[in-house]
Amino acid sequence: MKISIVTITLNAEKYLEHTLNSILGQDYPDIECLVVDGGSTDGTIDIIRRFAQLDNRLKWTSGHDNGISDAMNKGIQLASGDVIAHLHSDDLYHDSGVISSVAASFNANPELLWLTGGALFIDEKGRAFKEIKVRNYSYRKLLRGNCIIHPATFVSKQGFERVGWFNNALKYAMDYDLWLRLGAIATPARHDGPLASFRIHEGSLSTAKAKETFEEEFFVSRSFSRGKPFQNLRYRFEYLFKKYLNRWTVNAMLLSKRMNAGRK
Repeated sequence: MKISIVTITLNAEKYLEHTLNSILGQDYPDIECLVVDGGSTDGTIDIIRRFAQLDNRLKWTSGHDNGISDAMNKGIQLASGDVIAHLHSDDLYHDSGVISSVAASFNANPELLWLTGGALFIDEKGRAFKEIKVRNYSYRKLLRGNCIIHPATFVSKQGFERVGWFNNALKYAMDYDLWLRLGAIATPARHDGPLASFRIHEGSLSTAKAKETFEEEFFVSRSFSRGKPFQNLRYRFEYLFKKYLNRWTVNAMLLSKRMNAGRK
C-alpha cells in the first residue's frame, strides 16, 4: 500500500526542512512525498530541489495557485497512493513510525475510508507544550464543530473519489467541509495517541485568522444542518463561545511563549 503525503508551500523556508525530514524519515518504505509550491520567492525552492536530488520519493511542482484548497487539490491530483494525507510545511509527524501504523490500519480494513488521531501542539523550536487527544467521534458531534485534526488525518483515494476534493470556495474551513462529507457516509477509524505535531506560531494561518476560521466553520456547519432551526441556534451559541475561547487560548499561548523566551 502506497501512502501519498502532500505538503503545500509558499515562502516556507523557516520550517520546511523539518517537515520534509519528518516525512522522508518514516520507516515505512512505500511513501510518496508531493510538494506543491505556490511560487515561493525565498529559499523554499532551493530546499525542495536539494531534498528531491537526495530522495526520488519526493516530487514537486511550483506555480501560481488559487489558494490553499486549490493547492491541496493539485496534490491530490498528482498523488498515486492508495491513501492521501496533507502535512503543512510547518508541521511534523510525531515519530518515524506514524505511516507504518496508519498503513497497518488501512491494510487490516480494506473498506476503510478515513482515519484520524491525536496531535501535539509545538512551538517555533519544535517543543511540545500541549497534547490534543483523538476525540470520541459521532457525526452529530462533528456537526457541532470541527473535532478532527487535519495533519493527523488520512483519507483513502476511494474516499476522495466518493465525496470529492476540497472546496475551492472556502479559505479556512475546507478541511471541516471535507470531514462532514466523509462523515456522512463513513465513521473514521480512531488512532490512539498523537500522529502529528501541529506548530503554533504567529505566522500560522490558524493563529492569525482564528476568528475568520470559526466564522467559516459555522457557515459550513449550518450548510450541513439546513432544515433544523433549533439545532442551528444551539450550534450558533456554542460557536460564539468557542470562538472567543479559542481567541483567548491562542493569545495566551503566544504570550506565554514570549514571556518564557524573555526569561532565557
